[in-house]
Amino acid sequence: MGLCFTKTYDIPIESPTQSPLRVLKPGFPPPSKSLTKRQPEFGMVLEKPMVDVNTLFVLERELGHGQFGVTSLCTERATGNKYACKSISKRKLVSRADIYDLRREVMIMQHLTGQPNIVEFKGALEDTQNVHLVMELCAGGELFDRIAAKKNYTEAQAAAVGRDIVTVVHVCHFMGVMHRDLKPENFLLVSQDEDAEIKAIDFGLLVFIEEGISPRTS
Repeated sequence: MGLCFTKTYDIPIESPTQSPLRVLKPGFPPPSKSLTKRQPEFGMVLEKPMVDVNTLFVLERELGHGQFGVTSLCTERATGNKYACKSISKRKLVSRADIYDLRREVMIMQHLTGQPNIVEFKGALEDTQNVHLVMELCAGGELFDRIAAKKNYTEAQAAAVGRDIVTVVHVCHFMGVMHRDLKPENFLLVSQDEDAEIKAIDFGLLVFIEEGISPRTS
């Protein structure tokens, strides 16, 4: 058999009262969106499209680290605002229970954000290596370090700190949540000021209160 060639022609599309308006060139139809746009990959932890955190934030110096991850100072590219970013390595989430616990932590942070003496939660992102929790930057350091540096408090100063801690307990219980890990290391001061407000952090052991169930920590 010989080769067969198909010739295409410019076909004028005319208005009944006007000269030709445009020219239609037949050929292959435009590719569908499914062929031209790659579908986003969903993360196994948050079950949402994964996002490269570096496209939204600049991760800077380390602020602290724990068993599962590192907390860093970060700057939002769009606004220049400073936040704290807790990055949890997905390699350390070795069981389904670990993944569930992290999902619960994110849910509780979303549930409590905006309440008094609770660190504000800005959002959660997941990429191929980590889950990133972006939250309010509290630049005053841990309450534990402040207590150690001051060595002693006046009765009025101690009462102010105690009142803030009791506020956290009240807010959590009112919102149907049990903290289970209240200690000076889990409170941060919003600034270096002497009378700076304190805010609760680290929601890894928090649980929703369920009637008839007595939660235990392992």
